[in-house]
This record gives sequence, structure tokens and C-alpha cells, in this order.
Amino acid sequence: MIDELNERTRKILRGIVEAYLETGEPVGSRTLVQRLGLNLSSASIRNVMADLEDAGLLYAPHTSAGRLPTERGLRIFVDGLLEFGNLSSDERNAIQGRIGSGGQTIDGVLQQASSLLSGLSHAAALVLAPKLNVAIRHIEFVSLNPGRALAVLVTEDGQVENRIMEVPTDMMPSTLRSAGNYLNARMTGRTLDEAKAFILAEVGEHQAQLDALSSKVVEDGLAIWTGTDESNQTLIVRGQSHLLENLEAGEDLERIRRLLEDLENKRDFIHLLDLAKEAEGVRVFIGSENQLFSLSGSSLILAPYANEQRNVIGILGVIGPTRINYARIVPMVDYTARVVGRLLS
Repeated sequence: MIDELNERTRKILRGIVEAYLETGEPVGSRTLVQRLGLNLSSASIRNVMADLEDAGLLYAPHTSAGRLPTERGLRIFVDGLLEFGNLSSDERNAIQGRIGSGGQTIDGVLQQASSLLSGLSHAAALVLAPKLNVAIRHIEFVSLNPGRALAVLVTEDGQVENRIMEVPTDMMPSTLRSAGNYLNARMTGRTLDEAKAFILAEVGEHQAQLDALSSKVVEDGLAIWTGTDESNQTLIVRGQSHLLENLEAGEDLERIRRLLEDLENKRDFIHLLDLAKEAEGVRVFIGSENQLFSLSGSSLILAPYANEQRNVIGILGVIGPTRINYARIVPMVDYTARVVGRLLS
């Protein structure tokens, strides 16, 4: 639709959106005359604003002359009118150094990336960590109480993953040790997916000398890491407190309440990966465009990061109000994602 707007209309729309992003307040014709320096009367600007409102790009929150951008207006601004800022060399060096300081482990890199994005953007940062798929060094099952056990997995690169799993209430600790010994004899040097395929084939052919309970532990112990629905991917959230800043109205509090509830409900976060996989680079979801946070009226800025085979393995980004600083945060998210991809590769 941007091609259908003439130059004067584009300037007025951009001026309204930029003023809204700065202040969060409705923008009137007098404000635009001062900001844009256009050789137009307030009446002429109001006529253009009325046309933009008829086109669904602006709306009046109340009877005053001020206007606010709709989600559609924000989308046109982000796609066609926004001038993205460039990160300075100091900012690039800071991102590179800060993320690298977490060590070369996956967890260290991603924890640093989430904290960094939250701090720089003054918003909540999201990082969806990749599914563990490196060679295994050791696995162990520890009995916690009747019906529950702790599965501990150590990878060749030093990562340690812990999962709570359910087991039969009458299972003996010796059975857990037997299952661990069986897995260690077959998993070392294999990835989880490779080990699962090998072991399940062996169990299916009745080549393993295991009793029924041990077989269940073996299969369940593998399933908690290699579930086909990928629900075991880890979500890292930092900076939720930033979402509570600068609240001015009851509807803002309600919006944040719904958003925090969404953040606590992690079962749908795997859909974030699907959103980011559809295109290279940064994707911006505004308000209802993002099904996951549509009710909270928030914007989501996401970028995928890939492994050395250029396969997308996770995403990172920032979530905040629709009047988030797109010009600054989009290049920040983009560069951070590329740094994370390089470090993980």
C-alpha cells in the first residue's frame, strides 16, 4: 500500500508514527507542523490525516484532533518508511565481547545473549535454545522418590542437561543403574537421535537382556530429550521487569498482565521457531500479527540463528509494546543473532 501514498502523505504518516513512538500520545496537526516543517496549514494536514484514517492507517482514540497509528499503519511504517539505524563499531564490539564472555558452551552463549538484548533494548528478551544434538559422553538416572527420577546427561562438549522423569513407583535403584549402564555402553560418541535409533532397534529385536522395567526407563529416558514434538526446547526469558516501565493507564496494566501470562505458558513457544524459519533475517510481528501474543498488543522482533550447516536451530529477539524503538532494536537483534550463530558453530 505504500506505493499508493504520495510523498506528502508518506511524510505525514511517518511524522505521526515517529512522534507516537517517542511519546505514546495522540499526535495533532500542530505538532506535525512543528516537527516536519512542511509548508502546509494545519487544516491541510488534518485533511491528510482524515484520509489516512479512512484508509485504516490512523485512528482517533477519543474526540480530540490527535491521531494514533493502527497496527496496519505501524506495519507500513516498519516495512516502507522506517530508516533503520546502524550499530556503531563500539556497539558491535560490546555485543561480540559480552556474548563471548559466557564461554563457548551453548548455555553460556545464550544466557549472555538474552541478558544483553534485554539490557540494550530495555524490553524483555526471548531466546529459544536449540535442541541438544551433540555427541553423548555419559547418562545417569538417579532415584528421587517413589515414581520420580532425575536423568542426567553429559555431552562431549561439557554440557550438562537434567530432566525429571516419571518411573514406576516400585522401581528399584538397581534398575535405574542397569538402564544407565545399558545406555552408556551404546550412546557414547553418538548423538541423541543416533543413539535413539540404534537402541530402539536393538530393543525391538529383543537383543538386549533387559527386563520390562529397564526397557521402559531406556525408552522414556531417551524420549524426554528426543520427543518428536520438540517441546523440550529451552526458552530463556530475561527482563520481564522492563515490560512494567512507563505504564500510564489501566489498559496498559491489563496488557502486561496478559503478556506475562503468555510468557509463563511456554508450551506454545515452539511456534516461534516456525515463525522465524519462514524468512532469513529479522522478522517483526506487530500486535495481532503475532498469534502467540496477539491479546497483549505487543510487538515481537525475532531473528533466527543457524549452525555451521546453515540450518536454523533457534531464535532470539525482543518483545515489548507496539511503540518499541524499531529503528534501534531491529539491527541489534539481527547482529546479535549472527554473533550467536558464529559462536555456536
